[in-house]
Amino acid sequence: MSKISSVQSILKAKCPQCREGHLFPVSVFSFKKLSAINHNCSVCQANLNPEPDFYYGAMYISYAFSVALVITALTAINILIEEPELWMYLTTVLVGNLILFPAMLRYSKVLYLYALGKLKYRGY
Repeated sequence: MSKISSVQSILKAKCPQCREGHLFPVSVFSFKKLSAINHNCSVCQANLNPEPDFYYGAMYISYAFSVALVITALTAINILIEEPELWMYLTTVLVGNLILFPAMLRYSKVLYLYALGKLKYRGY
């Protein structure tokens, strides 16, 4: 029986039903198999793909993450640099998106599964 909270299980990308099994076959921050998600939980055998093309809706969450990154980067540049140039904005946003892309893509899937996956925590 898992003793971790739902927030911890989301951050660790664990199964929403048992909070022990991994959602992804590789690390959340890995650039390998970016779109791969386990079909079933290795611990409780919960179906992690409730419907065909279920995770297409996670694109909206990923888009929100990207917009939040852009707004944060632009605000930080404006605060830290007196007269920023266009290349500073573009470079910061591009590099930030490239580095954080795996995490944004995968955490959007995690949040989407937790919100709409109809898998409730069972404390076994």
